[in-house]
Amino acid sequence: MEVLVSTGALIGRPNGRNPQLLTDLSKRLDGDGFEFMMYSTWYDTVEEITALVNGLSLHIPVYHCQKTVGEDVTVGNFEEAYRKMAINAKQAAELGCEKMVFHLWNGEVSDSCFENNLKAYGELRKIVADHGVDLLVENVVCNIEDPLLHWKQLSDRYDAPHFIFDTKMAGFHGQIDAFCEGEYAWAWKEGLVKHYHINDYAGGYKDWTALRTLPIGAGHIDFEKFIAFVKGTGYDGTFTLESTAFDKTGVVDTDMLNRQIAFVREQWKR
Repeated sequence: MEVLVSTGALIGRPNGRNPQLLTDLSKRLDGDGFEFMMYSTWYDTVEEITALVNGLSLHIPVYHCQKTVGEDVTVGNFEEAYRKMAINAKQAAELGCEKMVFHLWNGEVSDSCFENNLKAYGELRKIVADHGVDLLVENVVCNIEDPLLHWKQLSDRYDAPHFIFDTKMAGFHGQIDAFCEGEYAWAWKEGLVKHYHINDYAGGYKDWTALRTLPIGAGHIDFEKFIAFVKGTGYDGTFTLESTAFDKTGVVDTDMLNRQIAFVREQWKR
């Protein structure tokens, strides 16, 4: 089991999305590695950023695809989505990543035309696989249906799609129990879940005002129960902490992230 930290928890608008910050911040964290987050503003400098990150010799087994690729898919802008995905997949491979987290649907357009998302998935998966990376579809929040239903639709159309399960997203849709023990337990029972995001959620069912990325303990998800459940399934892979760690001035609270890392490890040992 590996506990990773998302670079998106460290780098954001308040600190200029400056990848140079990883030079210092990576040394202050106790995790086993990182999940690298790609931003829309980095396409023009992607090669320089890749060289910078590789120069830090970080362990980065997971890559988070730039989020608006899924929005391009939903609105039918397939060629642009494939172009961006090729850039993301190339960077993921060059950073040594094995898995890619992907928002197949995203943003305000969300799953408003999910047939487009279903249509594009096969080509997107091929692009990523051609770079030696495993594409994982996240249970991203939906405007129309719900994410685990879309997992089922993908599984019905394609052979063995792989997934990443996010606790906050599931909490938003009230689907944690449905995933663990209910109608969608087939996803982990069939070994299709290859990664987890550990984030808390403090709202109710589809409470858009509460859709923030919270640290463990700041919401109402029972992580002692959830981590014990995941361990009991036989999973022994990667987890990522995504909790936003920078404040409005861009200063990063690495102590908060280290406390979460320690909590996950402690629960895993029980």
